Amino acid sequence: MNHKIYTIGFGQKNAKCFFGLLWANGIRKVIDVRLNNVSQLAGFTKKQDLEFFLAEICQCGYEHQAQWAPTKELLDSYKKKQISWNDYEKNFLQIMKKRNVLESVDALCISNSCLLCSEPTPERCHRRLLAEHLKTKFPSLEIIHL
Repeated sequence: MNHKIYTIGFGQKNAKCFFGLLWANGIRKVIDVRLNNVSQLAGFTKKQDLEFFLAEICQCGYEHQAQWAPTKELLDSYKKKQISWNDYEKNFLQIMKKRNVLESVDALCISNSCLLCSEPTPERCHRRLLAEHLKTKFPSLEIIHL
């Protein structure tokens, strides 16, 4: 069985685009991998509002997985340009291994789910790193960035 995992960033997307992408791709669950899920960046992505909108608009579930997010220290170091993207990647993957992320997940629980973060594109976002990390356990997992 071929499993798919999607990723999406809400940055630079309005609600119509954001929920439209989720609906069009048949997402069954959004897994919020932000450290802070009550962000003011986009009102429709605050935890309680997002959970409501996902159920009403997309008929999909919501789950917050803070242990799949970078630490505040790592994120701040990168944002303040104290470390490079390559260092961020290495540190993030070490954190995921230390937290035993792969041991706590199975293919069915992530299949047709979408990893959510704020970055508009996946290139320099931990959601891409996380998806690629999950693929190491599930080699047939197809990663689709929305």
